[in-house]
This record gives sequence, structure tokens and C-alpha cells, in this order.
Amino acid sequence: MSVSIDVSRVGTEDYRFSPSPLAELASAIHLLVEPAHHPAQQGWVAAVAASTEPHLLERLIDADFLWRTSRADMFLPAHPGTELADELDAVDALDDELWVSAALLTSSCGTLPLHRELGSPLVDARAREVARERALARGPRQLAFVDFVLSDPPRARAMMRQLLEDCDSAFFGELWRRLRPALAADARVKHDLLATAGLPRMLEVLSPAVTTDKAATRIVVDKLQDASTTAGEAGITFLPSVLGHPHLLVVHAPKWSPVIQYPVTAGDTSASTTAIDVIEQRLHALDNPIRLRLARSLIRGPHTTADLAEAWHLSAPEVSRHLAILREAGFITSSRRGRYVVYTFDAIVAARLGQDMIEALLR
Repeated sequence: MSVSIDVSRVGTEDYRFSPSPLAELASAIHLLVEPAHHPAQQGWVAAVAASTEPHLLERLIDADFLWRTSRADMFLPAHPGTELADELDAVDALDDELWVSAALLTSSCGTLPLHRELGSPLVDARAREVARERALARGPRQLAFVDFVLSDPPRARAMMRQLLEDCDSAFFGELWRRLRPALAADARVKHDLLATAGLPRMLEVLSPAVTTDKAATRIVVDKLQDASTTAGEAGITFLPSVLGHPHLLVVHAPKWSPVIQYPVTAGDTSASTTAIDVIEQRLHALDNPIRLRLARSLIRGPHTTADLAEAWHLSAPEVSRHLAILREAGFITSSRRGRYVVYTFDAIVAARLGQDMIEALLR
């Protein structure tokens, strides 16, 4: 399953790479309301929770579907601003119908289905019903928030901006000042790589989960839903994110320019996510009792095919077939010692499998 973006009419100058304070703030809030997705950030989450006014954290929970399992499209700007205030001003410029749709039907950047046939909940009864059903599934507080947005959009919008500004003052402003140089550097690297090596190579470095078709006219992002959109002359925007790791978010809803928020590691310029097809290949490689026996022997030290055949009472051709599958999955390497070929198991690859799988599932 994937999200496909037609970029056949996008010129090189229309690929935008830039950090976004609003997008990173939304990622920070996601960390606070869904800390289980980010075990490596537990220290930061605990520190913020301990130092932030409890009432502010409670206000985030009221509208948690804006940033828990999905992300409102308006929080990933196609034209990032220099300061958070600039991007909040751009959000304020949206009309009420589009703002309410983005706030209450947050499914473009998530796993929920995107109802392209629905209008704004302000004017479409079915859209309003879907928004209330989703909120009700989360709890009475979330339903009360949705009803408040539907009944008084101007007040709800003012309250949302104030909430984001309060988060900026409480915990995000100083963090953004530390993260921004690394994000800006990564954006420059990706921009230069596109110019010098082309789109397929840039995407290969950006994330194993983002590729192109053979003609390089369509960007394909591995996601848990099938969808498509067209970049057109408006171009496409790439937002680097440290706090968003391992998530890979794609804005593809109608009326929104395509945006990809991709994960980077602070101090590094490459994403660490592993393609899900590689994870599937590795799980398949271990889903066999004979290959598990061979792995048990090899993780203890190098062995030849003959050694393994004798130890497990197998034929040499049978051992060779299973070793080939383990090697293609990246679990073993081979080297020649005189006239013998010895095989070694890579324990680091095996140790990473669980974390890689979690990151791929959360992407």
C-alpha cells in the first residue's frame, strides 16, 4: 500500500526543502500525547511533563486527534515560514470551512481513511457525523471539543492558536532554537543532492520508504493506505523532522499541496528507517526451523557448509539453499579462508530487527 504523488509537471525549482517550526511543534505535541511511539524520547517527554503546567497538557488531550494518530494537514505547511508566528498567520488565513475540515477530519497524515467525497463538517451533514463519531470513539472530552469547533469556529480557532503559542512559550521555543540548525542543514543537503544526483537518489537518501516509478514522474511513499495526488505547478515540500522520527507523514488531501515530513536524526543527515519489504524478507528468513538452527550455530562463530551439514544432519545442498536465504536477508556474510568458505552471522542486524519493525509499523 502506498501514497503516490504525480510530480511529472514539477520543475527542479519547485521542490522545496525547509524546516518548519509549526510542523516540528506538532511533532513535539505528538510526543507528549503518544510517548509510547518514541521510546528514545522518554527522557524529554518526562522532563516536559514535569515542568509544564498540568492544565496545558490537559488542553492538548482535548484535541488529541489533531496530533495523536493523525496530523492535521494545516500543521504541515507547503510554504514554511521563518518563525512560528508566520506559519500561524497562514493558518489564520484559511477560511472556516477548510480550517474545520483540517481540524476534525485529520486523516491525510494518518491511518484513517480519507473521505474525499465529503465536504466541510460545517456544511456537510455526513462529514459532521463522521467527525463526531471519530471524536466519540476517543471519549467525551474529545466529543465536546468537536461540538465546540462546529458551533463556534472563530472562538475555536482563536483558542487553538493560543494553545499552540502557549506550547511554544512553555517548552518548544528553546527546543526549536537548538533543533533548527540541524534541520536547516539537512534541508540543504537534500536540496543539493536533488540538484546534483537527481530525484531517485535524493529520495533513496531521504528514506528507504520513499521511491519513484521507473520514469521518475511519480513519488511513491510506503504507507498503510492507498491514495494518490498531483503536485502540479504548485510543487512539493519536504520538511525534515527530528521529533517526528520514525513517522513519515504525507499530505495528500484535496485542496492541499503535497508535503512530506521525513525523519532525521539530530546531528545526522540521513533517516534510519528500514524499508518494510526488507523487514518482511528478514522475518521470512527466520520463519523456518532449519534456518533458525543454522543461525544458532553461526551466531556462536564462523562455520563452513560442511560444518553445518554435519552438525544438523543435513545435506550440503540443503544447507546452501538456506544459507542463501539468510544471506539475501542480510543476516550472514561469507569470506574465504584458503579453499574453504566460512559463514558468519551478523548479530547487530538481528538485534535491530525488532526496532526496525516497530519503526516501520509506526511510519
